[in-house]
Amino acid sequence: MASFREKSIDFYTKSKLLYQEKANQIAGEDGKLKQLLAQVMDRLDKVSHNPKVQEALEPIMVFKRMIQAHRKGQFKVSNKTLGLIVLGLVYFITPLDIIPDFLPIIGFADDLSVLIAIYQSVKHEVDEFKSWEKNRF
Repeated sequence: MASFREKSIDFYTKSKLLYQEKANQIAGEDGKLKQLLAQVMDRLDKVSHNPKVQEALEPIMVFKRMIQAHRKGQFKVSNKTLGLIVLGLVYFITPLDIIPDFLPIIGFADDLSVLIAIYQSVKHEVDEFKSWEKNRF
């Protein structure tokens, strides 16, 4: 019989694979990227009053602009970065995750942690994008 730890790791692995598969499907299709951005904006409209969400607004908005520029062929986002960004945004819009979003105050903690971690891990490309954006006009 599998231990609790083994079951937890198995659940985590399956969840991670499911999110990665969904992210790869979305990242590979322009229409799905556009739909994801619309869902993110809808979600932000509903939760932006939450002070914890305010902390992640900049990363979310930068991710949105990066995806839009990538879709238009104006700025090339690497496949790895695009996949991570999409993964984070999918996690953000999915109401069922590690800490359910309906729980007051802490419900968004995991979503925001994931987004901020992704932002930090792709910071070099985010910085390149921001520089490109600044020099564009």
